[in-house]
Amino acid sequence: MLNSNCVALSMVQPDPLPGSYRHTDKKIEEIVDQSLKETEMVLENGFDGIVLQNMNDMPIKQFSSPEAIAYMTKIGDAIKRNFPDHKLGVLMNWDGVAGLSVADAVGADFVRVEHLFTGVEVTSAGLLQAQCVEINDLRKKIKSDIPIFADVYEVHGTPLGRKPIEDAAWESVHEAFADGLFIAGKKPSESLELVKKARTKVTDTPIFLGGGATGDNVFELLQQYDGVCVATWIKNGNMKNPIDPQRAKVFMDEVKRAKEAKREMNFESRE
Repeated sequence: MLNSNCVALSMVQPDPLPGSYRHTDKKIEEIVDQSLKETEMVLENGFDGIVLQNMNDMPIKQFSSPEAIAYMTKIGDAIKRNFPDHKLGVLMNWDGVAGLSVADAVGADFVRVEHLFTGVEVTSAGLLQAQCVEINDLRKKIKSDIPIFADVYEVHGTPLGRKPIEDAAWESVHEAFADGLFIAGKKPSESLELVKKARTKVTDTPIFLGGGATGDNVFELLQQYDGVCVATWIKNGNMKNPIDPQRAKVFMDEVKRAKEAKREMNFESRE
């Protein structure tokens, strides 16, 4: 379970998979190798783990194709076998049921349901509707204990009937049974405001920042969040770039500083 303080994760987003609109002629074996190399780069720079996402398969509606599920399972299994001691999350665009299926098959550590677990959102692919019922039905059916981390109001969608963030967070945990949450605003100040409000209703639930963390702000953000997931900043603003070791070092140095600050604060509160 991702419930320790100051967990740092990086996204690993493979090239377009066979069968997707943007796929060219790259074989799945090449995509697996590329994903393994990127995961190794992330972990060598001190991150706790990665979130595997088929982001490059856009455009995608709510339900994943059979081939996407199969290829993501192949990639996830290779990552888990090669790096068994690090955290692996699975995020399928935009299908939480498929994400749980892949995660359970490969023995992942959690599933991220980004677009959406509860409610209804307008996205570039149309309306996406809550999958919490179907996800929980599958959890029970296959007896899976994979934790579900759900985004609350993902920043790239427009929620219909938007509720206060603290109420939406409470519903995700207490009515839809998410084990943890991802919450992010369009800028760091908004993210901090949102997580503080959410904490008033879900005090014991792990909350991760889904985007917007940089080496300049991650220390401040981790004073409120339990963990962060970073993508473009450590790649100089473009996911297609390799990880910049210097940026990764700066980022992780700030994560370590935040972890130490929290440790000291917890020690002082016990005295």
